[in-house]
Amino acid sequence: MNTAHGRRAVLKNGMVLAGVLAVPGAVSATVQRLTQGTLMPRAQPLPSPMVPAAPVTSAKIVRPQLLRRALASLDAQGSGVARDRIAIADFASPSAQARFHLIDLYNGTSKSFLVSHGSGSDPRHTGWLQRFSNQEGSNASSEGAYLTSNYYVGKHGRSQRLIGLDPTNDQALPRAIVVHAAWYANPSMLQTHGMLGRSQGCFAVGEGDLDEVFRRLGEGRMIYAAKV
Repeated sequence: MNTAHGRRAVLKNGMVLAGVLAVPGAVSATVQRLTQGTLMPRAQPLPSPMVPAAPVTSAKIVRPQLLRRALASLDAQGSGVARDRIAIADFASPSAQARFHLIDLYNGTSKSFLVSHGSGSDPRHTGWLQRFSNQEGSNASSEGAYLTSNYYVGKHGRSQRLIGLDPTNDQALPRAIVVHAAWYANPSMLQTHGMLGRSQGCFAVGEGDLDEVFRRLGEGRMIYAAKV
């Protein structure tokens, strides 16, 4: 694919996606399509010093600042990274929310899934990621951009290897940080525990979601994980 064309497509669609990608807070995955109505200008409310600041995360949108950061990271990568789709793990959101957003940058659709974070990132098992780590044995999630690599069958069943592209996650391959399915990432965990279980730093998704996650990710695409 022509690099200049790909960059223009990313930037064009990134601007469209930034404000309106809807995701659920109580189900495993949903899909949403942009419409002309979502692009209409909206009146800005008058500022009020008595109104509390908006929460860091929302159960209904992929936050624009996170999307901008992910697209900037994608744009900084070389030609070895596909530019048609991207996955964003919003680790500022709790594990009870569908926070693993798989976005089609060409047609403006997204689908979001539950995903676990590492036990070393949430030692008290609060459901919220507290910290990142890139160290072997930390069992923590790492922040930054990942390149999706090949599929294999390992101790977690069908899995996909990831290559860390940043200094904050460049140990992903030797740490065996991968995408795989796990029972503790199933939606039923929310009914019984109010949060997902924890991985050893991997992106663990629900067992019923793995096929679609793999299909949408494919090889050679970017996953961006951050807490902003």
